[in-house]
Amino acid sequence: MSTGHGNDKLPRALTIAGSDSGGGAGIQADLKTFQELGVYGMSALTAITAQNTTGVQAVYPLKPEEVVQQIRSIGSDIGTDALKTGMLFSSEIIRAIAGEVKAQGWTRLVVDPVMIAKGGAALLRDDAVQAMREELFPLAEIVTPNIPEAEVLTSMEIRNAESKREAAKRLADFGARHVIIKGGHDEGAEAIDLLYDGRSFTELAGRRVKTGHTHGTGCTFSAALASGLAQGLAINAALQQAKAFIQAAIEDGIRIGSGHGPTNHWAFRKRLALQS
Repeated sequence: MSTGHGNDKLPRALTIAGSDSGGGAGIQADLKTFQELGVYGMSALTAITAQNTTGVQAVYPLKPEEVVQQIRSIGSDIGTDALKTGMLFSSEIIRAIAGEVKAQGWTRLVVDPVMIAKGGAALLRDDAVQAMREELFPLAEIVTPNIPEAEVLTSMEIRNAESKREAAKRLADFGARHVIIKGGHDEGAEAIDLLYDGRSFTELAGRRVKTGHTHGTGCTFSAALASGLAQGLAINAALQQAKAFIQAAIEDGIRIGSGHGPTNHWAFRKRLALQS
């Protein structure tokens, strides 16, 4: 793991993802999450999107070499203690990122396989799914798909606890050291996330919140997870923190825009302040 030339006691995290002009998802959500958890955040943009709470109006991907140069600039100077990927758009960008992550020797990688925006817009080309499985998953400390993403990645339907476990095993077979399949698309009073470490399963339950303001939940959760890894937490502890962070962000929602509004990134910190 590259340490850089700054204060090595300051946890640092890098997000490699698309920009959300509406501020609810993408690198904007990631940087807000890093900041709220006391982690110094950096970013490498893969694409610029024109979007708001009603949907994605346009996507402007960067060239693979433009993405790589951003990552290389960070690695040559500041370094990072953990990193995450979000919207990667194309197989060319994915392969370029995988090559640079390997070159940097970074291992605390969280892969959030972003495929579709809340409004339904495709954020990952069909040909990029295979590249993600083959190039990026073997480098990942943990992958964080939701149920629809896990279904695409594994080419199987997830309809119950048994099939969810089978999907987690298949995802681990692609090379990721840990898999968490998020339960936001499940039915029932609780959203149950399933963690698989290659040997055993762990369930993390949270109260399901009936709200339309969930834009950026996947980005925020994976950013909180990367923050925990940057802080030196073990996977289980990082997951517990990330779960509490996103639960607070959803429960204490904010009302912005006329569509799928964002979560509340400062809710977790406010809760901690009230407890102290």
